[in-house]
Amino acid sequence: SNEYIVVGAHYDHLGWGGETSSSLDPDVHAIHNGADDNGSGTAAILELAEYFSYTENKNRRGLIFTAFGGEEEGLLGSSKFVENPPVKLENICAMLNLDMVGRMEENKLVVGGTGTSLLWNELLHKLNSDSLQLSFDEEGYGSSDHQSFYINNIPVIFFFTGAHKDYHRPSDDIDKINFLGLKKIT
Repeated sequence: SNEYIVVGAHYDHLGWGGETSSSLDPDVHAIHNGADDNGSGTAAILELAEYFSYTENKNRRGLIFTAFGGEEEGLLGSSKFVENPPVKLENICAMLNLDMVGRMEENKLVVGGTGTSLLWNELLHKLNSDSLQLSFDEEGYGSSDHQSFYINNIPVIFFFTGAHKDYHRPSDDIDKINFLGLKKIT
């Protein structure tokens, strides 16, 4: 009852882009909505938080839902979270990170961090009720918020549907989101 699972996603993106941002179209001064990176992950954690608020927690572990700022500028929000956690850091037993989960193709989902706990592979296969084609990456490091937890010895899982040509560009917009795929992942 004193163990917690953190479910997180970052909500920041690149604003208007430009030369000082990490936009891959640095000469284009236009709003970068970041529908996939990471409106998709943020929408997923909001749906999960609502679902679990109406569902009896049979796991007996607490769930902490959090949206991080500053991911695009160097994992700033998640770093601050682990520096000042709402519960003792040693009571956080896992972190699930959703980043760029809105562009699923061919039912494929990349799951990073599977080597950070001996339980992940078996658990992911068991819970894959939608028959997603899972691709495992054992690494706990990565350029997203789960890394802040991993370097603090917390097992992590990172859900990701893959890179695409709209990454860090103004064209990463809602019309390209695969809503049925996002629902399956969530």
